[in-house]
Amino acid sequence: MSETITKPVQIVCPHCDAINRAPAAKLVPGVRGKCGACHKPLFEGQPIALNAARFARHVNNSDIPLLVDFWAEWCGPCKMMAPMFAAAAKELEPQVRLAKIDTQAEQMLAAQYNIRSIPTLALFHHGREIARTAGAMDTNAIRNWVRQYL
Repeated sequence: MSETITKPVQIVCPHCDAINRAPAAKLVPGVRGKCGACHKPLFEGQPIALNAARFARHVNNSDIPLLVDFWAEWCGPCKMMAPMFAAAAKELEPQVRLAKIDTQAEQMLAAQYNIRSIPTLALFHHGREIARTAGAMDTNAIRNWVRQYL
C-alpha cells in the first residue's frame, strides 16, 4: 500500500469538535467512524452549523476540505439552496465536510472573509481558502464545483 493511503488524517468531530486521527483508507462513502471523545459518528451526511470558534477549530485542524455555505435566514436564494446543499453533503462526505455559517450571527467572520453576497460557497483546505463562488446552486452544480478543486 502507498504511504498516502495508510497515512492517518485528522478529522474534527461535528458534535464535540474533538480532533480525531483516522486512517485515510477509511475515508470512503458509507464508512462513518466514531469520535474517540463523544463516540458519535464523524460523518452523518449533513451540513454542520458553525460559529466563529467552531469554524476556526474545523478549518485549522482537519485534513479534509471544508466547504462552507455563508448564508442568512432572510435570504431567499439561501433558503432555496439549503436542501440542495444538504443533499450535496450526502454525496461529498467523507471526502469533504460541509458546513453552514449564518452571516447575521457571525458578522465579524463574514467581514473577515469579505463575504459581499449570499449565498457564497467557500472551499477551505489546511486553513486556507482555495475556491469561492457566489449564488445559489443545485446539488449537481455544488458537487461538480467542489470536485474540480479536489
